[in-house]
Amino acid sequence: MSAGRVALVGAGPGDPMLLTLRAAELLREADVIAYDELVSPSILALAPACAERLAVGRRAGHGDTGYRLHPKVLDRVRAGKFVVRLKAGDPLIFGRGGEEAEELARAGIPFEIVPGITAALGAAAYSGIPLTHREHAGQVIFATGHRGDGGLPLPGMAAGRTLVLYMASRNLEANVSAIIAAGWPPSTPAALVQAATTADECTVVATLETLPTCASCTDHVATRLPGILIVGEVVALRAVIEWRGRASVVRKAAS
Repeated sequence: MSAGRVALVGAGPGDPMLLTLRAAELLREADVIAYDELVSPSILALAPACAERLAVGRRAGHGDTGYRLHPKVLDRVRAGKFVVRLKAGDPLIFGRGGEEAEELARAGIPFEIVPGITAALGAAAYSGIPLTHREHAGQVIFATGHRGDGGLPLPGMAAGRTLVLYMASRNLEANVSAIIAAGWPPSTPAALVQAATTADECTVVATLETLPTCASCTDHVATRLPGILIVGEVVALRAVIEWRGRASVVRKAAS
């Protein structure tokens, strides 16, 4: 029996055109695709029809936490299969890829890690918000919004910085309150981006003070959907940079 192996692969933020060449190559070679719930069907469709598909992801902290690497993945690898562990965004940025890589290393299982465009980068680029800018932001902080604590922003950290919270929709009001309490002015521009880089993308732009109300009044926004919260003066630049409405013109000119 041939030795099994694993590839921890970033699927990117949603648009299949944002997959890396290496990710697409490995998908075509896989015996098994073990995927997160957030990986889109259009990306899964790139794998061979004969490849086994295993849904092994968790959402919002729910699901069995008694393991790091899913038992089904270990079973397939030990049976000599090549498993692509497909993760939304990048495997090593809030994707638990580091934990799974530790388990693979300890078990002596050959593996590789293929980076992907993380959700923050996809959400920012497709919504027209630069995370850094020479005149507005020289630092970016990535944090998780699961706990509703605003990513524990440090007092006085607002000036010249951009704060990005992953998985911010469910506790949006609590996160925003925590950010303001940490010293960010309520008037700071803020944006919530859901379904980033897909045809269903929804971006709500407001201020920290008004964002929860604006988001709740938007039909497309739902707490069950993951969202990226971007906070900082750079958000105001979306009014100039937003490009997706002109994408058809750009693509026509490039063809």
